[in-house]
Amino acid sequence: MAIKATAKKPMFGNRRSHACNATRHMQKLNLQNVTLENGTKVKVTTREAKKYRKDMKDVSL
Repeated sequence: MAIKATAKKPMFGNRRSHACNATRHMQKLNLQNVTLENGTKVKVTTREAKKYRKDMKDVSL
């Protein structure tokens, strides 16, 4: 099981119809599972996952 390791929260906004009706709407985070070097699995956003993967690639060189 992956541990959630991000402090980000979902975004909220309104969906607007042609009649200008506003309906509350939530955009969830795009969470990815990333395995760290020590074998720990964490759930992070795609932006953070990209940073982790880049850092791990630099370490192996």
